[in-house]
Amino acid sequence: MKEEREKACLRQASQLLGSLVSSPFSVRCFPRKWQLIRSKLEQLLSGLAAAADGNFLSGNSEVDLLLKSMLSTFNDLESLLLRCGDESCVGGKLLLRSDLDGVASRLGLHSDRLAELYASGNATHSRAIVLTKPSSNASREDIRFYVRDLFSRLKIGDTSMRLQALASLREVLREHDEYVRIVATDTADALSLLVSFLEHTDDGLREKAAGVLSVIAEFDSYKGLLVAAGAIAPLMPILEKGTELGRERAAGILRRLTENSDNGWSISAHGGITVLLKICSDAAACRKELIGLACQILSNLGSAEEMRRFMVEEGAIPVLLQLSMSKEEESRIQAIECLHSMASADNGIRQIVVREGLIASITEFSSTAREAALKATDLLHSADSLAVLMSSGFLDRALFFLKHGDVSVQELVLKSISRLCELSEDYRKAMGDAGYMTELVSLLEAKSAGVREKAAETIHNMICAQRNRRRLIQDEHDVDRIMRALDLVEGNSATRKHLLSVLKAVAESNSGRRRIMASGCVHCLQRLAEADEVDARKVMKKLSARNRFRSILNGFWSY
Repeated sequence: MKEEREKACLRQASQLLGSLVSSPFSVRCFPRKWQLIRSKLEQLLSGLAAAADGNFLSGNSEVDLLLKSMLSTFNDLESLLLRCGDESCVGGKLLLRSDLDGVASRLGLHSDRLAELYASGNATHSRAIVLTKPSSNASREDIRFYVRDLFSRLKIGDTSMRLQALASLREVLREHDEYVRIVATDTADALSLLVSFLEHTDDGLREKAAGVLSVIAEFDSYKGLLVAAGAIAPLMPILEKGTELGRERAAGILRRLTENSDNGWSISAHGGITVLLKICSDAAACRKELIGLACQILSNLGSAEEMRRFMVEEGAIPVLLQLSMSKEEESRIQAIECLHSMASADNGIRQIVVREGLIASITEFSSTAREAALKATDLLHSADSLAVLMSSGFLDRALFFLKHGDVSVQELVLKSISRLCELSEDYRKAMGDAGYMTELVSLLEAKSAGVREKAAETIHNMICAQRNRRRLIQDEHDVDRIMRALDLVEGNSATRKHLLSVLKAVAESNSGRRRIMASGCVHCLQRLAEADEVDARKVMKKLSARNRFRSILNGFWSY
């Protein structure tokens, strides 16, 4: 009975193939690609005729699988004929061209596989001789021989043998780059064969094939070869509905391939953006590793302007904003970074992100997400977005981390608030009212040179507001600490430049000059002035003018 079913399947495939070959192929879209497909169909028809006359069908499960796969390809080909029936090229030329390339590749693989099965019968694991993996110092020829043997098993072996061959192949690829080079460039049709397993009916084979390709994708030199082998299209179904590990491996490959923005169009043409957003919106059902990879792919895709626009139309912003509020820390960080990447390159998207609530999410700092959240404040440019930021409690939270955060967080907070000071007078005043000045002055004594420099820069920006300058002078200790910090600065650094600019502003008022004179560190200013430091000379000039005026008054009252 089984043999009769297999023969019936063979007859059905032959009849369908015959009708396709005899079709007029009077299509106007991509005539050269159709010419290539017809040539492959004729070659496959000849192979099927030989198979029908042979006796290797009995008990051969691999032939049964091959015939079913061929029938699926033929049905797809019939659909493509209908889509190419007029100049409109239904579905778009980009997707159509990709589908034609995929069908042509599949036809070639079917023909090769049929020839192998017909020539050698169905090799089984029980009859196979297993080669020993070459040693670490093996010759290149020994490595090539081992790789060829693995691919022979992939071509003619049963499912068990193929699974073992793929596992062994991934193992050696991870151990030595030379294996990767041989597979990618020295083994005929190796990548095409591996890609064909992504469409296999067996979940295990799809998963392990994705594992092998994920190793190859880590090498920049071979990413283009994977794309040329047609890897993108069959990865999409695995990403959407594969096993947990298979989905993560497919996402890892796509993340690497989308580092070249040109490949993004192929992913989009096969519905990839919809699949990726579905992963991001279903955080409860997906592992954080898969969500993180999906966000990274979206970031890569968003580097192209038209792709960013399409992502917005597909609802990417609300999905990522929702993910940025996730309880899962890693997912939250990835979502914020993806939003930051998209919005930083597009003012329109930036406005949408701010309006839709990104600011509300970035002010809710948590242990590891705060660095990504602070970086996202770079998106804030307009007066409206700054107003929303101030009303969201950002200043209080940022001041807390300025006091209690580690060095890396302090530097990010300082970078963020210093830049925001440059954008808005209201923001400078709000920072002064919130108590930033004294805390910034205390950071001039920090161990980190980066923190000291950023603190000096932020103070300089803040005292552009007259209110903050008065607050600095009125404090009993702030000017004195600035003078002592200046005395300790070595070399012609940015920190010294900012502190001198602060003191120059302070010296504009009588009370400010009195604070400077009372600090006991005027000798530092004198030394810098004698070294032709311009701002130091200006401060000393103001101090000297005050002293001369006092001397005149003292002389007047002495008469």
